[in-house]
Amino acid sequence: MRYAYYPGCSLTESAVEFDVSTRALMTALGAELEEVPDWTCCGASAVEAVSRLLTYALPARNLALSERDLPGLDMLIPCSACYLNHLRVEREVLGEKGLRGEMDEILAADGLKYEGTVKVRHLLDVLTNDIELKAVKEKVGHALRGMVLAPYYGCQILRPYKVFDDPERPKTMDPLIKATGAEPLDWSMGSKCCGASLMATKKEVALESVAAILAAAKDADAIVTVCPMCQMNLEAYQKQALRVNGRARPISIVYLPQVLGLAFGLSEKDVLLDKNMTVTERFLNRLRNPEPPEEPEAKDAPAAEKPAKSQGKTEPAREQGTPAQ
Repeated sequence: MRYAYYPGCSLTESAVEFDVSTRALMTALGAELEEVPDWTCCGASAVEAVSRLLTYALPARNLALSERDLPGLDMLIPCSACYLNHLRVEREVLGEKGLRGEMDEILAADGLKYEGTVKVRHLLDVLTNDIELKAVKEKVGHALRGMVLAPYYGCQILRPYKVFDDPERPKTMDPLIKATGAEPLDWSMGSKCCGASLMATKKEVALESVAAILAAAKDADAIVTVCPMCQMNLEAYQKQALRVNGRARPISIVYLPQVLGLAFGLSEKDVLLDKNMTVTERFLNRLRNPEPPEEPEAKDAPAAEKPAKSQGKTEPAREQGTPAQ
């Protein structure tokens, strides 16, 4: 399996642990990632307020580069915001003639043309649909038994385009979490917005969102996500959010490839766990001291034979330690 790999800006700076653990995980699963040459920022969620045209042009350039330099490969994108921006181009530019003409004109200045032959894929989509769950289970060397993990998807891989999961009740992380030996938390907050885009302008509203998610995950050992914006929001503002909701408690916010990598036997250093800001003692204890495997139940064990009735004279019992004659 080979993919054109677009890390995006966050994964080279604030979410470098997401990038490192993704690369390590995909290597362990036998997949090859080839980074898109000369890729640039896709604009994420910030540029749309400045220029609608630039919102399409930036990711369109990356897609055109992938088509030219890595033809025939799907583009794997871990960051949810980057995934959405590139997916928007795939869905909208090709279907709107006026926009297609504008993209052709802009990209021509860089000697590029977007043809629409590259398929945009999120990391979770690839793990769910390209890699057999059996292959994931076979790689587990450090089962996370006894750990409860809350799968958190956020908004941008689910909406507005329904691609590989249910936007209201997403479930694609559940089998992957179970494959590690952990249990996914059954909750309704996995697709709720964390308010990341409001933290700078409506902080009180964003903190309410963060607090509600943390409170709902209070019985879990960690929240597992695939979005660097969500991870940062739930992690960096956790202390402030805990003051908003008395039911919430400190909790680790980790990336899915970190969890899978740790279950595969990669070290905490291999997945850069020290880069996460809210790794709790509870999570570390569960990670380093997993529950022992359950003893398999005996199936169809033959019934114990009844001792035959003694006939005549009985042999006196031997004293303990006396060998039989």
